[in-house]
Amino acid sequence: MNIKDLIGEATEYDKKLALEEKKPKSWCKSVSAFANTFGGALIFGISNEGMVVGLENPEGDAEKISEVIKTRLDPMPEFKLRFYQTEDGKVLIILDVYKGDETPYYYSGDGVLEAYVRVGNESVKATATELKRLVLRGKNTSYDSQNSTYKAEDYAFSKLKERYKKWTGNSFDDKDLISFGLVNEQGNLTNAGALLADESPIRCSRLFCTRWNGLNKSGGAVDALDDAEYSGSVISLIENGEAFIKRNCKMKWRKTANSREEMPEYVERSYHEALVNALAHRDYLVNGSEVHIDIYDDRMEIYSPGGMPDGSMIQDRDPLTVPSTRRNPVLADVFNRLGYMERKGSGFGKIIGGYEFQINYDESKKPSFRSDRYQFTVVMPNLNYNVPQDVPQKKERNPLEIQILNMIKKDNKISTEKMAMTLGISSKTVKRHIKDIGIVRFIGRGSNGHWEIIDD
Repeated sequence: MNIKDLIGEATEYDKKLALEEKKPKSWCKSVSAFANTFGGALIFGISNEGMVVGLENPEGDAEKISEVIKTRLDPMPEFKLRFYQTEDGKVLIILDVYKGDETPYYYSGDGVLEAYVRVGNESVKATATELKRLVLRGKNTSYDSQNSTYKAEDYAFSKLKERYKKWTGNSFDDKDLISFGLVNEQGNLTNAGALLADESPIRCSRLFCTRWNGLNKSGGAVDALDDAEYSGSVISLIENGEAFIKRNCKMKWRKTANSREEMPEYVERSYHEALVNALAHRDYLVNGSEVHIDIYDDRMEIYSPGGMPDGSMIQDRDPLTVPSTRRNPVLADVFNRLGYMERKGSGFGKIIGGYEFQINYDESKKPSFRSDRYQFTVVMPNLNYNVPQDVPQKKERNPLEIQILNMIKKDNKISTEKMAMTLGISSKTVKRHIKDIGIVRFIGRGSNGHWEIIDD
Protein backbone atom coordinates (compact mmCIF):
# COMPACT_ATOMS: atom_id res chain seq x y z
CA MET A 1 0.00 0.00 0.00
CA ASN A 2 1.30 3.42 -0.99
CA ILE A 3 0.46 5.95 1.71
CA LYS A 4 0.84 8.83 -0.75
CA ASP A 5 -2.05 7.36 -2.75
CA LEU A 6 -4.24 7.84 0.34
CA ILE A 7 -3.24 11.34 1.35
CA GLY A 8 -1.65 13.04 -1.65
CA GLU A 9 1.95 13.42 -2.74
CA ALA A 10 2.63 16.72 -0.97
CA THR A 11 0.88 15.96 2.32
CA GLU A 12 2.81 15.61 5.57
CA TYR A 13 1.73 12.67 7.70
CA ASP A 14 2.30 10.70 10.89
CA LYS A 15 1.50 7.03 11.57
CA LYS A 16 -0.13 5.60 14.68
CA LEU A 17 -0.47 1.91 15.43
CA ALA A 18 -3.64 2.51 17.43
CA LEU A 19 -5.59 5.24 19.17
CA GLU A 20 -3.93 5.97 22.52
CA GLU A 21 -6.89 7.03 24.65
CA LYS A 22 -4.90 7.48 27.87
CA LYS A 23 -2.12 9.46 26.16
CA PRO A 24 -3.93 11.77 23.72
CA LYS A 25 -0.98 14.15 23.67
CA SER A 26 1.01 11.52 21.74
CA TRP A 27 -1.10 12.23 18.66
CA CYS A 28 -2.77 15.56 19.51
CA LYS A 29 0.60 17.30 19.21
CA SER A 30 0.59 16.29 15.53
CA VAL A 31 -2.89 17.77 15.13
CA SER A 32 -1.65 21.03 16.67
CA ALA A 33 1.49 21.02 14.49
CA PHE A 34 -0.39 20.35 11.26
CA ALA A 35 -2.92 23.11 11.99
CA ASN A 36 -0.12 25.54 12.89
CA THR A 37 1.87 24.88 9.74
CA PHE A 38 0.60 23.63 6.39
CA GLY A 39 -1.79 20.85 7.27
CA GLY A 40 -1.23 17.10 7.25
CA ALA A 41 -2.70 13.71 8.01
CA LEU A 42 -2.64 11.18 10.84
CA ILE A 43 -3.11 7.55 9.85
CA PHE A 44 -4.35 5.21 12.60
CA GLY A 45 -3.87 1.48 12.22
CA ILE A 46 -0.38 1.41 10.74
CA SER A 47 2.95 0.94 12.49
CA ASN A 48 5.95 3.25 12.29
CA GLU A 49 7.57 0.64 10.08
CA GLY A 50 4.65 0.87 7.66
CA MET A 51 2.95 -2.43 8.60
CA VAL A 52 -0.83 -2.27 8.19
CA VAL A 53 -2.53 -3.80 11.26
CA GLY A 54 -5.94 -2.10 11.11
CA LEU A 55 -8.23 -1.09 13.98
CA GLU A 56 -10.54 -3.34 15.97
CA ASN A 57 -13.27 -0.72 16.45
CA PRO A 58 -12.75 2.02 13.82
CA GLU A 59 -16.20 3.61 14.29
CA GLY A 60 -15.73 3.92 18.05
CA ASP A 61 -12.15 5.19 17.61
CA ALA A 62 -13.35 7.84 15.15
CA GLU A 63 -15.88 9.16 17.68
CA LYS A 64 -13.21 9.34 20.38
CA ILE A 65 -10.75 11.13 18.04
CA SER A 66 -13.38 13.73 17.20
CA GLU A 67 -14.26 14.21 20.88
CA VAL A 68 -10.63 14.59 21.98
CA ILE A 69 -9.90 17.18 19.29
CA LYS A 70 -12.97 19.21 20.28
CA THR A 71 -12.01 19.17 23.98
CA ARG A 72 -8.18 19.23 23.90
CA LEU A 73 -7.39 21.59 20.97
CA ASP A 74 -7.91 25.33 21.41
CA PRO A 75 -9.10 26.73 19.10
CA MET A 76 -10.51 23.67 17.40
CA PRO A 77 -8.86 23.17 14.00
CA GLU A 78 -10.70 22.15 10.87
CA PHE A 79 -10.42 18.41 10.32
CA LYS A 80 -12.00 15.46 8.51
CA LEU A 81 -12.18 11.78 9.44
CA ARG A 82 -12.40 9.07 6.83
CA PHE A 83 -12.06 5.28 6.69
CA TYR A 84 -9.96 3.20 4.35
CA GLN A 85 -10.35 -0.56 3.95
CA THR A 86 -7.46 -2.62 2.58
CA GLU A 87 -7.86 -5.52 0.20
CA ASP A 88 -7.58 -7.98 3.09
CA GLY A 89 -10.32 -6.21 5.06
CA LYS A 90 -8.25 -4.17 7.53
CA VAL A 91 -9.67 -0.74 8.33
CA LEU A 92 -7.61 2.43 8.82
CA ILE A 93 -8.69 5.86 10.02
CA ILE A 94 -7.24 8.84 8.18
CA LEU A 95 -7.46 12.11 10.08
CA ASP A 96 -6.97 15.07 7.71
CA VAL A 97 -6.00 18.27 9.53
CA TYR A 98 -6.15 21.50 7.54
CA LYS A 99 -3.91 24.52 7.77
CA GLY A 100 -5.53 26.91 10.20
CA ASP A 101 -6.06 30.66 10.08
CA GLU A 102 -6.53 31.16 13.83
CA THR A 103 -3.03 30.25 14.95
CA PRO A 104 -1.65 29.29 17.37
CA TYR A 105 -3.56 26.04 17.93
CA TYR A 106 -2.80 24.79 21.45
CA TYR A 107 -2.99 21.36 23.01
CA SER A 108 -4.62 21.66 26.41
CA GLY A 109 -4.29 18.81 28.86
CA ASP A 110 -2.05 17.14 31.42
CA GLY A 111 -1.75 20.49 33.16
CA VAL A 112 -0.08 22.15 30.14
CA LEU A 113 -1.02 24.47 27.32
CA GLU A 114 1.37 23.95 24.40
CA ALA A 115 1.49 24.72 20.71
CA TYR A 116 3.39 22.51 18.28
CA VAL A 117 4.92 23.01 14.84
CA ARG A 118 6.33 20.72 12.16
CA VAL A 119 10.08 20.57 11.81
CA GLY A 120 11.06 18.14 9.10
CA ASN A 121 8.88 15.08 9.74
CA GLU A 122 8.46 15.72 13.48
CA SER A 123 5.95 17.62 15.60
CA VAL A 124 7.86 19.66 18.18
CA LYS A 125 6.91 22.19 20.82
CA ALA A 126 6.95 25.74 19.45
CA THR A 127 9.66 28.04 20.76
CA ALA A 128 8.87 31.52 22.08
CA THR A 129 9.89 32.99 18.71
CA GLU A 130 7.73 30.51 16.80
CA LEU A 131 4.79 31.35 19.06
CA LYS A 132 5.21 35.05 18.25
CA ARG A 133 5.23 34.17 14.58
CA LEU A 134 2.05 32.09 14.95
CA VAL A 135 0.31 34.91 16.80
CA LEU A 136 1.14 37.31 13.96
CA ARG A 137 -0.17 34.82 11.40
CA GLY A 138 -3.36 34.38 13.39
CA LYS A 139 -3.83 38.14 13.12
CA ASN A 140 -3.18 37.94 9.36
CA THR A 141 -0.13 40.18 9.67
CA SER A 142 3.68 39.96 9.64
CA TYR A 143 6.58 41.32 11.65
CA ASP A 144 7.57 43.91 9.07
CA SER A 145 4.02 45.33 8.80
CA GLN A 146 3.74 45.90 12.57
CA ASN A 147 3.88 49.47 13.88
CA SER A 148 6.92 50.55 15.85
CA THR A 149 7.29 53.30 18.43
CA TYR A 150 9.82 55.20 16.28
CA LYS A 151 8.72 58.53 14.83
CA ALA A 152 9.28 58.90 11.09
CA GLU A 153 10.34 62.52 11.50
CA ASP A 154 13.41 61.37 13.47
CA TYR A 155 14.79 59.24 10.63
CA ALA A 156 16.16 59.83 7.14
CA PHE A 157 15.76 57.61 4.06
CA SER A 158 18.51 58.89 1.78
CA LYS A 159 19.67 55.37 0.83
CA LEU A 160 16.13 54.35 -0.12
CA LYS A 161 15.59 57.53 -2.16
CA GLU A 162 18.95 57.19 -3.90
CA ARG A 163 18.31 53.58 -4.92
CA TYR A 164 14.73 54.34 -6.04
CA LYS A 165 15.92 57.20 -8.25
CA LYS A 166 18.68 55.07 -9.73
CA TRP A 167 16.37 52.15 -10.50
CA THR A 168 13.17 53.89 -11.63
CA GLY A 169 14.37 57.31 -12.74
CA ASN A 170 11.73 58.88 -10.50
CA SER A 171 12.09 60.83 -7.29
CA PHE A 172 10.90 59.25 -4.06
CA ASP A 173 8.42 61.49 -2.26
CA ASP A 174 7.94 61.35 1.52
CA LYS A 175 4.27 60.50 1.00
CA ASP A 176 5.48 57.29 -0.68
CA LEU A 177 6.62 56.13 2.75
CA ILE A 178 2.97 55.58 3.65
CA SER A 179 1.96 53.95 0.36
CA PHE A 180 4.97 51.62 0.59
CA GLY A 181 3.91 50.51 4.08
CA LEU A 182 6.91 52.09 5.82
CA VAL A 183 5.07 54.74 7.86
CA ASN A 184 1.57 54.60 9.36
CA GLU A 185 -1.05 57.35 9.36
CA GLN A 186 0.07 58.45 12.82
CA GLY A 187 3.59 59.15 11.60
CA ASN A 188 5.26 56.13 13.20
CA LEU A 189 7.58 53.79 11.33
CA THR A 190 6.49 50.25 10.69
CA ASN A 191 9.16 47.64 11.33
CA ALA A 192 9.82 47.59 7.57
CA GLY A 193 10.33 51.35 7.70
CA ALA A 194 12.70 50.96 10.65
CA LEU A 195 14.71 48.40 8.70
CA LEU A 196 15.02 50.73 5.70
CA ALA A 197 15.88 53.91 7.62
CA ASP A 198 19.45 55.15 7.16
CA GLU A 199 20.20 54.66 10.84
CA SER A 200 18.06 51.62 11.49
CA PRO A 201 17.08 51.39 15.16
CA ILE A 202 16.54 47.61 14.94
CA ARG A 203 19.66 46.27 16.63
CA CYS A 204 19.53 42.74 15.24
CA SER A 205 19.55 44.08 11.67
CA ARG A 206 23.29 43.80 11.18
CA LEU A 207 25.68 42.08 8.81
CA PHE A 208 28.86 40.29 9.94
CA CYS A 209 31.44 39.57 7.24
CA THR A 210 34.60 37.48 7.61
CA ARG A 211 37.27 36.23 5.21
CA TRP A 212 38.63 33.22 7.05
CA ASN A 213 42.13 31.86 6.62
CA GLY A 214 41.66 28.32 5.36
CA LEU A 215 38.72 25.93 5.07
CA ASN A 216 37.14 26.57 8.48
CA LYS A 217 37.02 29.10 11.29
CA SER A 218 40.31 27.96 12.80
CA GLY A 219 42.63 28.28 9.88
CA GLY A 220 45.96 28.85 11.58
CA ALA A 221 47.93 31.56 13.28
CA VAL A 222 45.74 34.22 11.66
CA ASP A 223 42.15 32.99 11.77
CA ALA A 224 40.65 35.90 9.85
CA LEU A 225 42.25 37.72 6.94
CA ASP A 226 39.54 40.40 6.87
CA ASP A 227 36.38 41.13 8.81
CA ALA A 228 33.78 43.84 9.08
CA GLU A 229 30.51 44.54 10.87
CA TYR A 230 27.81 46.68 9.27
CA SER A 231 24.57 48.20 10.54
CA GLY A 232 22.06 50.72 9.24
CA SER A 233 19.56 50.46 6.41
CA VAL A 234 19.15 47.03 4.81
CA ILE A 235 20.07 48.80 1.55
CA SER A 236 23.43 49.74 3.10
CA LEU A 237 23.85 46.15 4.25
CA ILE A 238 23.40 44.92 0.66
CA GLU A 239 25.89 47.46 -0.70
CA ASN A 240 28.48 46.92 2.04
CA GLY A 241 28.13 43.14 1.89
CA GLU A 242 28.74 43.05 -1.86
CA ALA A 243 31.69 45.43 -1.50
CA PHE A 244 33.22 43.14 1.13
CA ILE A 245 32.82 40.10 -1.14
CA LYS A 246 34.43 41.89 -4.10
CA ARG A 247 37.29 43.07 -1.89
CA ASN A 248 38.04 39.51 -0.85
CA CYS A 249 37.61 37.71 -4.16
CA LYS A 250 40.05 37.32 -7.01
CA MET A 251 39.29 37.49 -10.69
CA LYS A 252 41.43 35.13 -12.74
CA TRP A 253 41.64 35.15 -16.50
CA ARG A 254 43.32 33.34 -19.33
CA LYS A 255 44.30 34.52 -22.77
CA THR A 256 42.58 33.18 -25.84
CA ALA A 257 43.33 33.66 -29.51
CA ASN A 258 41.21 36.79 -29.86
CA SER A 259 40.51 37.94 -26.33
CA ARG A 260 40.69 36.76 -22.76
CA GLU A 261 38.32 34.71 -20.61
CA GLU A 262 37.48 35.96 -17.15
CA MET A 263 37.14 33.37 -14.40
CA PRO A 264 35.64 34.77 -11.19
CA GLU A 265 35.86 32.87 -7.91
CA TYR A 266 32.21 33.64 -7.23
CA VAL A 267 29.34 34.69 -9.49
CA GLU A 268 28.11 38.20 -8.70
CA ARG A 269 24.54 37.45 -9.76
CA SER A 270 24.44 34.44 -7.41
CA TYR A 271 25.87 36.03 -4.28
CA HIS A 272 23.78 39.17 -4.86
CA GLU A 273 20.63 37.05 -4.91
CA ALA A 274 21.72 35.07 -1.83
CA LEU A 275 22.49 38.21 0.17
CA VAL A 276 19.25 39.96 -0.83
CA ASN A 277 17.22 36.87 0.10
CA ALA A 278 19.04 36.56 3.43
CA LEU A 279 18.08 40.12 4.38
CA ALA A 280 14.58 40.08 2.89
CA HIS A 281 13.45 36.72 4.28
CA ARG A 282 15.33 36.43 7.56
CA ASP A 283 13.35 36.05 10.76
CA TYR A 284 13.63 39.42 12.50
CA LEU A 285 11.85 38.01 15.54
CA VAL A 286 15.09 36.16 16.35
CA ASN A 287 17.11 38.39 18.63
CA GLY A 288 20.83 38.01 19.16
CA SER A 289 21.53 36.69 15.66
CA GLU A 290 22.54 38.45 12.45
CA VAL A 291 23.12 37.72 8.79
CA HIS A 292 26.65 36.43 8.20
CA ILE A 293 28.90 36.26 5.14
CA ASP A 294 31.73 33.78 5.70
CA ILE A 295 34.33 33.38 2.96
CA TYR A 296 36.70 30.41 3.12
CA ASP A 297 39.36 29.27 0.66
CA ASP A 298 36.97 26.87 -1.08
CA ARG A 299 33.52 28.40 -0.54
CA MET A 300 31.35 31.28 0.57
CA GLU A 301 28.48 30.81 3.02
CA ILE A 302 25.66 33.29 3.59
CA TYR A 303 23.73 32.58 6.78
CA SER A 304 20.44 34.10 7.92
CA PRO A 305 18.39 33.51 11.10
CA GLY A 306 15.19 31.54 10.67
CA GLY A 307 14.54 28.28 8.85
CA MET A 308 12.03 27.54 6.09
CA PRO A 309 8.65 29.18 6.84
CA ASP A 310 6.86 25.84 6.48
CA GLY A 311 9.27 24.03 8.84
CA SER A 312 10.70 21.80 6.10
CA MET A 313 14.41 21.22 5.50
CA ILE A 314 15.57 22.70 2.21
CA GLN A 315 18.19 19.94 1.81
CA ASP A 316 15.34 17.42 1.63
CA ARG A 317 13.62 19.27 -1.22
CA ASP A 318 14.33 20.29 -4.79
CA PRO A 319 15.12 24.01 -4.42
CA LEU A 320 13.95 24.70 -7.97
CA THR A 321 10.41 23.55 -7.12
CA VAL A 322 10.00 25.26 -3.72
CA PRO A 323 7.17 27.81 -3.92
CA SER A 324 7.90 31.36 -2.86
CA THR A 325 6.84 32.19 0.70
CA ARG A 326 7.50 35.76 1.82
CA ARG A 327 8.16 35.99 5.55
CA ASN A 328 8.40 39.78 5.32
CA PRO A 329 5.99 40.79 2.54
CA VAL A 330 6.33 44.57 2.98
CA LEU A 331 10.13 44.41 2.81
CA ALA A 332 9.97 41.99 -0.13
CA ASP A 333 7.63 44.37 -1.98
CA VAL A 334 10.00 47.31 -1.46
CA PHE A 335 12.95 45.20 -2.63
CA ASN A 336 10.97 44.41 -5.78
CA ARG A 337 10.28 48.11 -6.38
CA LEU A 338 14.00 48.79 -5.96
CA GLY A 339 15.00 46.09 -8.45
CA TYR A 340 16.62 43.82 -5.89
CA MET A 341 14.26 40.86 -6.30
CA GLU A 342 11.28 39.58 -8.27
CA ARG A 343 7.80 38.90 -6.95
CA LYS A 344 7.64 35.45 -8.54
CA GLY A 345 10.28 34.08 -6.20
CA SER A 346 12.98 32.59 -8.42
CA GLY A 347 15.87 33.17 -6.00
CA PHE A 348 17.11 29.57 -5.79
CA GLY A 349 17.09 29.25 -9.56
CA LYS A 350 19.07 32.47 -9.99
CA ILE A 351 21.71 31.37 -7.48
CA ILE A 352 22.20 28.02 -9.22
CA GLY A 353 21.76 29.37 -12.75
CA GLY A 354 24.45 32.00 -12.31
CA TYR A 355 26.99 29.21 -11.79
CA GLU A 356 25.95 26.85 -14.58
CA PHE A 357 27.43 28.85 -17.43
CA GLN A 358 30.81 29.58 -15.86
CA ILE A 359 34.00 28.16 -17.40
CA ASN A 360 35.06 26.02 -14.41
CA TYR A 361 31.57 24.84 -13.47
CA ASP A 362 30.72 21.19 -12.90
CA GLU A 363 28.41 19.40 -10.44
CA SER A 364 30.99 19.70 -7.66
CA LYS A 365 30.73 23.48 -7.98
CA LYS A 366 26.94 23.63 -7.74
CA PRO A 367 25.57 25.93 -4.99
CA SER A 368 23.75 24.12 -2.20
CA PHE A 369 21.34 25.02 0.57
CA ARG A 370 20.80 23.78 4.11
CA SER A 371 18.40 24.72 6.84
CA ASP A 372 17.09 23.65 10.19
CA ARG A 373 14.62 25.05 12.65
CA TYR A 374 16.72 28.11 13.38
CA GLN A 375 18.78 29.03 10.31
CA PHE A 376 19.15 29.03 6.55
CA THR A 377 22.51 28.87 4.79
CA VAL A 378 23.50 29.20 1.14
CA VAL A 379 26.82 27.57 0.21
CA MET A 380 28.52 28.79 -2.98
CA PRO A 381 31.72 26.98 -4.02
CA ASN A 382 34.83 28.85 -5.16
CA LEU A 383 34.87 28.15 -8.89
CA ASN A 384 38.67 28.40 -9.08
CA TYR A 385 39.52 26.28 -6.04
CA ASN A 386 41.61 23.24 -6.97
CA VAL A 387 40.96 23.80 -10.66
CA PRO A 388 43.90 23.79 -13.12
CA GLN A 389 44.00 27.14 -14.86
CA ASP A 390 45.74 26.10 -18.05
CA VAL A 391 43.22 23.63 -19.40
CA PRO A 392 43.83 23.02 -23.11
CA GLN A 393 40.91 23.99 -25.32
CA LYS A 394 39.95 22.29 -28.56
CA LYS A 395 39.12 25.72 -29.95
CA GLU A 396 39.56 29.09 -28.41
CA ARG A 397 36.21 30.76 -28.02
CA ASN A 398 35.12 33.97 -26.39
CA PRO A 399 33.10 33.76 -23.15
CA LEU A 400 29.74 34.38 -24.83
CA GLU A 401 30.29 31.52 -27.27
CA ILE A 402 31.17 29.18 -24.41
CA GLN A 403 28.06 30.20 -22.48
CA ILE A 404 25.84 29.72 -25.54
CA LEU A 405 27.31 26.25 -26.15
CA ASN A 406 26.77 25.29 -22.50
CA MET A 407 23.15 26.44 -22.63
CA ILE A 408 22.51 24.41 -25.77
CA LYS A 409 24.16 21.33 -24.22
CA LYS A 410 21.91 21.66 -21.18
CA ASP A 411 18.71 22.35 -23.15
CA ASN A 412 18.77 21.55 -26.87
CA LYS A 413 15.33 23.18 -27.33
CA ILE A 414 16.28 26.53 -25.80
CA SER A 415 15.26 29.54 -27.86
CA THR A 416 17.61 32.32 -28.97
CA GLU A 417 15.30 34.73 -27.11
CA LYS A 418 15.81 32.87 -23.82
CA MET A 419 19.57 32.75 -24.39
CA ALA A 420 19.56 36.48 -25.08
CA MET A 421 17.58 37.20 -21.92
CA THR A 422 19.92 35.07 -19.79
CA LEU A 423 23.05 36.66 -21.22
CA GLY A 424 21.71 40.21 -21.30
CA ILE A 425 22.26 40.66 -25.05
CA SER A 426 20.04 40.85 -28.13
CA SER A 427 18.71 37.85 -30.05
CA LYS A 428 20.54 39.18 -33.10
CA THR A 429 23.85 39.02 -31.20
CA VAL A 430 23.11 35.45 -30.07
CA LYS A 431 22.45 34.39 -33.67
CA ARG A 432 25.70 36.01 -34.82
CA HIS A 433 27.70 34.13 -32.16
CA ILE A 434 26.00 30.85 -33.08
CA LYS A 435 27.08 31.45 -36.68
CA ASP A 436 30.65 32.17 -35.51
CA ILE A 437 30.72 28.98 -33.43
CA GLY A 438 30.20 27.06 -36.65
CA ILE A 439 29.38 23.66 -35.15
CA VAL A 440 25.78 24.32 -34.10
CA ARG A 441 22.72 23.92 -36.26
CA PHE A 442 18.96 24.02 -35.63
CA ILE A 443 16.96 21.02 -36.79
CA GLY A 444 13.25 21.51 -37.45
CA ARG A 445 11.11 24.58 -36.88
CA GLY A 446 9.84 26.56 -33.92
CA SER A 447 9.04 24.79 -30.65
CA ASN A 448 9.23 21.38 -32.35
CA GLY A 449 12.83 21.91 -33.42
CA HIS A 450 16.08 21.40 -31.53
CA TRP A 451 19.75 22.34 -31.56
CA GLU A 452 22.39 19.89 -32.67
CA ILE A 453 26.11 20.16 -32.04
CA ILE A 454 27.88 18.70 -35.05
CA ASP A 455 31.32 18.39 -33.48
CA ASP A 456 32.73 19.76 -30.25
